[in-house]
Amino acid sequence: MTSALPVAPDAGDSARRIGVAAWAPALITAGYLAGAFALTWRLWAHPGSAMVAGNTTDTDLFAWFLRYDATAIAHGRLPALVTTAMNAPIGINLMWNTSLLVPGILLTPVTLLAGPQASLTVLVTAGFAGSAASMFYVLRRWQVSRPAAALGGAVYGFSPALLHSAVGHYNLQLAVLPPLIVEAALRPALGSSASPWRTGLRLGLLITAQLFISEEVLLGTAIVAVLAGAVLAASRPRAAVACAAAIARVVAVAAAVILALAGWALRTQFFGPLTEHGSAFLPNFYENDLTGFVTPSAAQLLHTGSSAAAAARYQGGLPEYLAYLGIPMLALLACAAVAFWRRLAVRAAAVAFVVPELLSLGGHPLIDGTEHYGVWLPWAWISHLPLIAAALPDRLSIVADGAAAALLAFSIDLTRVRLGSGTKAAGLAAALAALAVAPLLPVPLPAAFAAPLPPGWTTAFAALRLPPDTRVLVIPVPTAMATQALRWQAESGTRIALIGGYFQGPAGNGQAYVEGGGLPALTGYLDQLYEGNGAAQPPGIPQALATMRAWDPAAVVAVAGQRSALRRYLVKLLGLPSLTTGAILVWRSPVAVG
Repeated sequence: MTSALPVAPDAGDSARRIGVAAWAPALITAGYLAGAFALTWRLWAHPGSAMVAGNTTDTDLFAWFLRYDATAIAHGRLPALVTTAMNAPIGINLMWNTSLLVPGILLTPVTLLAGPQASLTVLVTAGFAGSAASMFYVLRRWQVSRPAAALGGAVYGFSPALLHSAVGHYNLQLAVLPPLIVEAALRPALGSSASPWRTGLRLGLLITAQLFISEEVLLGTAIVAVLAGAVLAASRPRAAVACAAAIARVVAVAAAVILALAGWALRTQFFGPLTEHGSAFLPNFYENDLTGFVTPSAAQLLHTGSSAAAAARYQGGLPEYLAYLGIPMLALLACAAVAFWRRLAVRAAAVAFVVPELLSLGGHPLIDGTEHYGVWLPWAWISHLPLIAAALPDRLSIVADGAAAALLAFSIDLTRVRLGSGTKAAGLAAALAALAVAPLLPVPLPAAFAAPLPPGWTTAFAALRLPPDTRVLVIPVPTAMATQALRWQAESGTRIALIGGYFQGPAGNGQAYVEGGGLPALTGYLDQLYEGNGAAQPPGIPQALATMRAWDPAAVVAVAGQRSALRRYLVKLLGLPSLTTGAILVWRSPVAVG
């Protein structure tokens, strides 16, 4: 029989409790890191060459950006924001592309020592563990119990949205900073005694860092922070008025920090060369399917063959399949919001979850692959606004999952309080949480191998002895669908300016498009020959030579191998190659030859 009165612990027991409390955050973070390694073990088996399978083109692009960043840092300078290292001679604006500037700079030692793919492996592992740890930290700051905060961190850091973003969308999957930004932004509204100057400095630094990771995720984070702040202000108007001055000081300091650290980059983005507007993608194409919220893909442990097939049919592809949370989790969140609506934290988290998810549905509901154009949704009303026009609505699920994780953590603690502090109450809360979380359990990420350097690549460029940043036409010409040359340059570290590329840029009217205003017809024909498909009508020799003169490459490096059709066309166009090595044909000063 237990005593009816609590028994005071002895001094030794108190010391042990203090020791456990001190070590608990580190142990929980270590658990997140172990979970991240469990998800990425196939990558770590071959960290320099294995990548997440399913999105080769985007992965090649990110490898190129990491090499570009590392090369700049290795030569004692920051990466240039406008460069002709890709899409020469026009170039690209890195601020309108997924350049991963902050991670690329921080991972420079790894890139230089082990290659860009090893850096991407580090990045995706840090994305899972770091995102979970940041949410855990924020929830503990908001007085959530350690077990509930640990679970909330895991739900966010290993959410299906981040799991699917890991398939080549490294800028989205590294979602470490959004919880920290929201916490810093809400701190003065919550009556924090911290100095507004220090809070503003912290907020400005966090926003600046996120700006150079993913502006799209920063936009979603701002939406969540504004929604939560609006709920706080509407619920406690007198308190909001009382802390208005502190909020204004925080905003002013944060804005000053952002302008000081990122003003030059924002000026380059919006007023520099190659500025653009609108989205490079079809409106309402990348929007969440309503059935996606309850249909698990093969990335989840608990799925069926039919559910995986349905998820694979999603029009945006698996890297954009971000909606899934499962029926148990959605039901638990709905019940928690209703049961504890009077609690301010629950109310704010619920609104910050529901509104972004509603916006993620796009302008018209997509249900099981069918667009219902007769129904208009809120995204249609705001999608034309500046900045928002360049965003993809389905990606709001990333920050919405953060709000869902917070709502789950709050509801676990409130359930235990309502039911009492006994073992049965704790067991019931744990059972409900386990039921909701079980459908979210992931399986290890699938792996594939990046394209290796073609035989003769290193020998060819060593023989050419080109000055750094010399313009070179590599065949296959890099495009959004053929990124091998980006990968080869990234892996070899060859300092050349590539003609063509996979990028976002403006057309003549400033509208954003993938590949900007488009690449010449010769690009597609050369790539078709490389792929062994020469059925298309080739451009005429005069037209082809005119394109070559416009490109004005110092050299042509063609990975021809046994592709006799490609070899014959290039010889007809440029004459005999200057050098043949391995699978590669090389022409020096090809325009003069042609």
